[in-house]
Amino acid sequence: MPFGLDLPLGAEHGGGRVVFYDGAKILRIPLWRSYFAGCILLGIAPCTAMVLVWGNLARANDGLTLVMVAINSLAMLLLYGVLGGFLLGVGRLPVPWQALLLSIGIYVALPLVTGYFSRQWIIALKGERWFEEKFLRILTPITIIALLITLVLLFSLKGEVMLNSPLTIVWIAIPLFIQTVVIFGLGYAAAKTLKLNYEDAAPVAMIGASNHFEVAIATSTMLFGLSSGAALATVVGVLIEVPVMLILVKFCLRTQGWFSLKHQNS
Repeated sequence: MPFGLDLPLGAEHGGGRVVFYDGAKILRIPLWRSYFAGCILLGIAPCTAMVLVWGNLARANDGLTLVMVAINSLAMLLLYGVLGGFLLGVGRLPVPWQALLLSIGIYVALPLVTGYFSRQWIIALKGERWFEEKFLRILTPITIIALLITLVLLFSLKGEVMLNSPLTIVWIAIPLFIQTVVIFGLGYAAAKTLKLNYEDAAPVAMIGASNHFEVAIATSTMLFGLSSGAALATVVGVLIEVPVMLILVKFCLRTQGWFSLKHQNS
């Protein structure tokens, strides 16, 4: 049963029906709808973290990337629940608003507020120069290590399913792969049309293609359960996004000549 709902046996909700299974009431929905829900929750979660890593690897404008991350964080705070509820409703899927709001509070609002106040506190204590030259240099490798640990945990939890259902993984991965590449291509082409320099064009394209998979995974798990198709779809999204984004980073580095460079414009 999704978090926040308590329906009687036999009740219909969204595209599913409440049944009794393994000693508990569950809302059974068609598996394809569950996969669809996971893809929705992943697709509407704009990147607010990993694009900093992609931008750094692509030697892009870190300042612009940081501003876009802040905008995405605010957009998620205000619109993730609204868009998620609307699109899940269109797909005739259950929409427990309590779980959506709780997920946004824990995985978007709390880090945003904590990051803001901790930055102010560290700068007041040590100064802005120490924050930028010392603290951020320590934090960057910790971010990458945390990402690797997250990926290992996610894949270990879903590893058996992936090995037993490889064709399902492929069918989920294909549209997610197409989505990532198409959005990147549109962003990169728009940056070229607007005559941005390379350092700005790369993060503009990558922030649109990348997703905040941590929020999507947490939300899908809270809404539909750890063993649900929705949770599996979001994990497949990670499986696709990380290698594809690394390929796109390499593509950006190889196509720097398509754009002017920042130092050439200064």
